[in-house]
Amino acid sequence: LRMKRFAPVLLILGALIVVVLMDVFKSEPIKAEVPDAALAVKTQVLNATEVTLSVESQGTVRARTQTTLISEVSGTVLEVSDQFIVGGTFKKGDILMRLDPVDHEVALQRAKAQLISRNALLQLEKARAVQAKKEWEMTGRPESEAPLLALRQPYLAEAEANILQAQAEVKQAQTKLQRATIRAPYAGMVSVKSVDVGQYVTTGSRLGETFALEFVEVRLPLTAKDLSQMEPRSFQNMNSGNKVVLSGSVNGRSADWSAVIVRSEGVVNELNRSQYLVARVSDPYGLNQPLLTSVPSLLVGTFVTAKLPGKTLKGVFKVPRSALLQGSRVAVVDEMQKLQINAVEVVFNDEGYYYISEGLKDDVEVIVSAIGTPIEGIKLEVKNSVGIGSAE
Repeated sequence: LRMKRFAPVLLILGALIVVVLMDVFKSEPIKAEVPDAALAVKTQVLNATEVTLSVESQGTVRARTQTTLISEVSGTVLEVSDQFIVGGTFKKGDILMRLDPVDHEVALQRAKAQLISRNALLQLEKARAVQAKKEWEMTGRPESEAPLLALRQPYLAEAEANILQAQAEVKQAQTKLQRATIRAPYAGMVSVKSVDVGQYVTTGSRLGETFALEFVEVRLPLTAKDLSQMEPRSFQNMNSGNKVVLSGSVNGRSADWSAVIVRSEGVVNELNRSQYLVARVSDPYGLNQPLLTSVPSLLVGTFVTAKLPGKTLKGVFKVPRSALLQGSRVAVVDEMQKLQINAVEVVFNDEGYYYISEGLKDDVEVIVSAIGTPIEGIKLEVKNSVGIGSAE
């Protein structure tokens, strides 16, 4: 009975003894040679170069000159030009609309009749003044002693003043008659049409809206960071040296237009703290261009982007973004084909590159592939595919 109780314990002790004996008398394993591990990387050989920065901005195309046409006289609209429709174009001086001129013709005729009457009165008064002068001479006294009324001078002055008033009324009537014909103040396009044939308009009525087609402008906002990347300069009275390309979309297709920076607005916007440059595009609708030109019209209201020339950086390394490690460091391949980490100074960056001014030397081989956690001194194996070479 006791042996049955201790049997499990004895079995466990026996197994332990066997395990210990096997561990003591086991043979040594054959050791295989461990190859030196090497990290496969891709690299680019870089040299210091000169880089011209670019600053990107965007804005909406606006007409430089916009006009709300207001009737300066009253009358019924008798005629409207075929071009006076939304989207219609016209030249400077073209007739856009005619109002009923009858009332203004009558007013002009009355003013002219009044002028003729006043001229007759003036001639009559001049004759009376001559007669009065002769009568005074018959007294034998000098003319300097004659009273003003005796020579009718006040009546003559009043008659001359009435002539001036009548002439002014004729001129005013002529002006109102001319204003019954609405002419285009410049070459442009209609954006809003407010009246049509048969409608009666009064002085001050809104007829429509137009804008000039000679050129359009785009306000380009620049932040303080943007301005720091540009050369200090005055943008007043710009010349052709400030050209810029505007990019946008027309009917789903990308297009570019040549523009010129013409001025700076010279103030800081209180809402976004930006400053604005103004780019101008001449003949945006291509009215003066050949019919087969490939440049599409730059429509008012189009959203465009612009790349403005910035500072020129000399002696910088153009490093791909994938090559910069955390903490402004770059992994390079040293002479022993091992990883070396260099601290660098980044002076600028864009979507594709970091521009480094310090921390690298010419002909440096920079690691551009992902390496996880960089370990300085680890052996490297460069595996560049075809087409990988030195950066520009």
